[in-house]
Amino acid sequence: MSLLTTVMEHSLDDGYAEAARARGAEGSSRLPTTAKGRMVLALGLALATVVVTVGAVNTHAAAPVLAKERDALVSRVNEANAAVDALQRQVEEDRDEVERAQEAALQTGDDGGAAVLAARTGTGAITGPGVKLVIDDASGSGSGGNVSDPRNGGGYGKNGRVKDHDLQYAVNGLWLAGAEAVSVNGQRLTALSAIRAAGDAILVDNRPLVPPYTVLAIGDGPRLSQAFQDNEGGRYLKIIQDSYGIRSTLSTQKSLTLPAAVGVTLRVAGPEPSAEPSPSPSPSPPPPPSSSGSPGAARSGTPSKSARSTAKSTSTPTGTGAATP
Repeated sequence: MSLLTTVMEHSLDDGYAEAARARGAEGSSRLPTTAKGRMVLALGLALATVVVTVGAVNTHAAAPVLAKERDALVSRVNEANAAVDALQRQVEEDRDEVERAQEAALQTGDDGGAAVLAARTGTGAITGPGVKLVIDDASGSGSGGNVSDPRNGGGYGKNGRVKDHDLQYAVNGLWLAGAEAVSVNGQRLTALSAIRAAGDAILVDNRPLVPPYTVLAIGDGPRLSQAFQDNEGGRYLKIIQDSYGIRSTLSTQKSLTLPAAVGVTLRVAGPEPSAEPSPSPSPSPPPPPSSSGSPGAARSGTPSKSARSTAKSTSTPTGTGAATP
């Protein structure tokens, strides 16, 4: 118990107590008292002063450089804004030119322009020379066949059957070769058409097709055929034919007829009705009959020259993705 009492009453060791009394006798100042200590302290203060001064000088020197960089960025932003404004003005001018061309086309008063527009957009039938491309599955291939097909990287099956992307390559190759209109198994393609896969079936505008796939394209037959064989679409068909047995034949045709697309409607507006003539304040007597004109002819109001007309094409989308002109 005496040891515990001593520890509780004298918790500080005697050596620590003597050291504390010695420091108290020296004074409360923590500055060095020797010449060497004071010199070290002076050198430390001088070094700190030099570091602070150098940092301030560098910051002051870098300020003009930062200002120049900021000015350069502001100049680039202003130039980009000016370029955007110029492009916007160009877009407005192009829109005005298109509107004037539409008005000029509608002022002809015939339906030839509308018929040509319908044929080119796919909403009307079209007849002309072109090429016929027939694509068929590999001989002996079928669902679950043993033909190894490395095209399965996108999730396609391992067989020698024609896939939707094979048909897409072929159709896009014909567009690239200069085809004016394309159909697949009687399904006319438009700018809204889609060639997709649903299981093992190929859908064109959500309509399932069965092989062989007959692709008809309107254009200059010999030139279209040669251009197709030389571009990516023709080379792709040659590769899958040599590697996987996919069969394809290409022939020129003197006359082909492609039907109109189903579910797409082209609407062309007519000119607005002329304005009614303003009533005169007092009725004027009818003019006397003339020998050079029909008797009893009456004046009619002059149609307004400022009547405008626009052509609008509305269509109902039939799918997403794929082969478009």
